[in-house]
Amino acid sequence: MAFETVFGRVGRLDWLCLAPHPDDAEIGAGGALIRVARSGGAAGVLELTRGEGGTQGTPEVRAAECVAAAAVMGLSWRGQLGLPDGGLVDSGAGARALAEVLRALRPRVLVVPHYRDRHPDHFGAYHLAKRAVHLSGLVKAELPGETHRPARVLLYQGNADITPNVLVDVSGVQDVWERAVLAHHSQFSGLAVSETVTPEIVERRRARLMYWGTLARVRYAEAFEVEDPLLIDPVSL
Repeated sequence: MAFETVFGRVGRLDWLCLAPHPDDAEIGAGGALIRVARSGGAAGVLELTRGEGGTQGTPEVRAAECVAAAAVMGLSWRGQLGLPDGGLVDSGAGARALAEVLRALRPRVLVVPHYRDRHPDHFGAYHLAKRAVHLSGLVKAELPGETHRPARVLLYQGNADITPNVLVDVSGVQDVWERAVLAHHSQFSGLAVSETVTPEIVERRRARLMYWGTLARVRYAEAFEVEDPLLIDPVSL
């Protein structure tokens, strides 16, 4: 199974966000990705599925929305893995396909869905990513490309509460973030289908960003969790 490039070109990335469905990256980590891009870094998104099982939109419409959102955010690359919507699990074939992407793009930071989520595809993506990171770093894995392991893996918030230990100030990019989210017009117009697929998505998620921002003493912040301890230079605190 080969991955598909839908925006930009394949190259080394600073940040790569894995999205179980189109729009998940914007909702959960869009502000941080925009900040990376605006700082001169290379940010990318990989959709694991085409969202073909969603109530609203078609795979073709959603692919076009992904391209529009990528341009808004200033992404260096956006791609599609083509795994089955509603069937994201920790499989050998899926992990090998994802490991090939990691070796091709060589992200320094990998951003994946949090395992604490009501959607099976979200916690399935988390476990799939863990296996793929392991495979990508194995010398004897039967995969093309040179071995690679991201220096850091961040978990982003989906549809459930988390206890973050990393907060990113996204106060200065809220207008861009909103335009990127609303580029997914098929999902965020019309009738509300769920707490996520709703015209109220920006209002709902911005309230969450403001909550985390209050804890960090900024206006808006995105929340992430790391499972390994962070090494901090005391002089930088």
